[in-house]
Amino acid sequence: MKKTFILKILFPIILIIIGIFVFSFGYRYGYDQIPQPPEGLPAGVDFTLLWDVWHKLEEKYSGELDYQKMIYGAAEGLVSGLGDPYTVFFNPEDSQIFKDDISGSFEGVGMEIGIRKGELTVVAPLEGTPAQKAGLLSGDIIVKIGDTFSRDITADEAVKLIRGPQGTAVNLTIYREGWSDSKVFEIVRGVIKIPNVQWEIIGKDIAKIRVYQFSSGLDSDFSKMVPEILKSPAKKIILDLRNNPGGLLYEAQLMAGWFLKKGELVTIESFGEGKEEREYRTTGKESLLNYPIVVLINQGTASGAEILAAALRDNRNDVKLVGEKSFGKGSVQEPVDLRGGSLLKVTVAHWLTPNRDMINELGLTPNVEVKITEEDYNNDRDPQLDKAIELLK
Repeated sequence: MKKTFILKILFPIILIIIGIFVFSFGYRYGYDQIPQPPEGLPAGVDFTLLWDVWHKLEEKYSGELDYQKMIYGAAEGLVSGLGDPYTVFFNPEDSQIFKDDISGSFEGVGMEIGIRKGELTVVAPLEGTPAQKAGLLSGDIIVKIGDTFSRDITADEAVKLIRGPQGTAVNLTIYREGWSDSKVFEIVRGVIKIPNVQWEIIGKDIAKIRVYQFSSGLDSDFSKMVPEILKSPAKKIILDLRNNPGGLLYEAQLMAGWFLKKGELVTIESFGEGKEEREYRTTGKESLLNYPIVVLINQGTASGAEILAAALRDNRNDVKLVGEKSFGKGSVQEPVDLRGGSLLKVTVAHWLTPNRDMINELGLTPNVEVKITEEDYNNDRDPQLDKAIELLK
C-alpha cells in the first residue's frame, strides 16, 4: 500500500524532471545550431539584427525563399560593409571563375580592372587582346557594362558581366579624361592568353625588356632570355612595366634579383600598426646589375609591377622612373577556401617600398613625367620611350 502510494507521488515528479531535461537539451541543441555573435563585439553592435531580418523575411516575404542564396547574400553584405574593393566573397560559381583567372587563360576581352576613387577603372588592357585592339586605355572609366551602371556593382561583379564566350560581344560605355561625353565600345570577346615577357634591341645598344605580367613561369622564361641579352650589343636597358597589372610577388622578387645585389630589400609586407613586418629580399643572380636602367611606368602599372619599379629605384641611384604616376594597388590579398566551394579573398596586409613608402592608393611618382596623349596613340608615337632613350644616351 505504501509502495503504491509512493510510486503515485514519485511518478509525476520523475516525468517532470525528464521533461525539464528533454526541454533543456533540445533548447541547448537548437541554440548551438544558430551562429552566435562573435565575442568582443563593440558596445552598440546588435548581431541579432541579422536574425530579425531573416525571420521577418520568412514571415512576410510573398515570394519563394532561396535560403542558400540568402546565405551567400549575407556573406557578400558582411564583406562589402568593409568598403575595401579588394576584399571579396565568392560563391562557388564565382570562386571557379577566380581560379580560372589566375591560371592565365580565359575567355573575355583581356583587361585588368579595379576601383579607383570610387570609379570602375581600366587598370591595363593586356597585350594583343580585344580590349587593346578596341582602343581602351589605362585610366579609362567604365560607366556602363551593357545596360548596367558600374557604380552599382563591385569589380568582381563587373568581371562576370564582361567575361563571356569567345565570339560574343559586350558593350562598354567609357569615359576618358578630356572627353566631353562618354562613348560606347563594342568589343568581341576572345580567348585570352597573356605572354610573360619579351625583349628586343632598339637603337644600337639598348635592350628593351617588356614584362606584361608577373604570372607563374616569368622567371623561367626570362632566365632563357638573359644569356641572349648578355651576348647582344646591349649596354643599357629599358624595363617597360607599362600596363602591367602585377601578379605573383614571388615572380617580382625573382625578377628584381637580375638587376640588384643579392640580399637587397625588394618590399616590406606591413600587417598593421604594432604587428611584425615581413621583408622580401633578392636571392641572387645579379646578371644585369651593371647595366644602366630606365623603367617605364604608367597608370596601368600596378601591384607587383609597382613593387619591382620601386625596388630598383630605391636600391639603385642610377635608376630613373619615366612616364606617368602608377595605379597604386599595394594591398595583399589572401584567398581562403570556405565550405561548399565558396572562397574569401581578404586583404591581410599592405606593401611598402624599400624606402618605406606606401604604394596603396598613392602609386609611384615618376622621376621624369611624360604623358601620352590620345593623338600620340592614334599616330603610333611613344614619347615615354623616346624620353627613356634620351636619358640613357
